[in-house]
Amino acid sequence: MKIREIRELPADELKQRVTDLKDQVARLRFQKAMGQLDNPMKIRNVRRDIAKIKTVLLEIQKKEAK
Repeated sequence: MKIREIRELPADELKQRVTDLKDQVARLRFQKAMGQLDNPMKIRNVRRDIAKIKTVLLEIQKKEAK
């Protein structure tokens, strides 16, 4: 997910995506533990997407505070 795409989304949808991505990370970790995960880089990519979304949410909060 690109940062440009993230900035276009409303804050409510971003919060929903963070929860969905956290669930996805949990599922991927379980698959990794069971030896069923084909590409372990998926976990890293999802965690990075979470970080990008949280960064944009923080930017939005700072703009609203001013």
